[in-house]
Amino acid sequence: MSEPVVDILGDVDEDVIEAFHRLLPQLGKQPPELTAEFVRGVVTYPANLVLAARAGQRVVGLLTLVILVLPTGITARFEDVVVDESARGAGIGQALVRRGLELAQSHGARQVDLTSRPSRVAAHRLYEKAGFVRRETGVFRFHLEHTGVPGPAAAAGQSATGDSSNR
Repeated sequence: MSEPVVDILGDVDEDVIEAFHRLLPQLGKQPPELTAEFVRGVVTYPANLVLAARAGQRVVGLLTLVILVLPTGITARFEDVVVDESARGAGIGQALVRRGLELAQSHGARQVDLTSRPSRVAAHRLYEKAGFVRRETGVFRFHLEHTGVPGPAAAAGQSATGDSSNR
């Protein structure tokens, strides 16, 4: 198989929406309702670069690169890295990670972090092969109730309903 093509998503068409529906459940978690509006919001959110790997015209892998500009410097995160079960072992994940690292560096990030479920052993091998180092860390999470759609309103400090009183 030839080197997969990895592009930054810009346009969200039916093929991209179908790919989100097909791929995200393969991460082993239930994604939110993946409406066209929601997918467009994720793809166009200013801090996100959503990468798509294609085999021919079909999207077979996704990676969301999040660029964080913080008081301590620019950092990046990989989120929702997934390769279609039918395309695993063909270098798709490696191509996504390589392109994500290149983009993070070009945006001035000093590091890239990611988290991965313990059960994703093959993914862990991929990350370690790419140069990621497992860290001893305490990751804490607080779940918030949220029904808004990401996008320009959220980036401007407004909720999906246009309310900016949460600032």
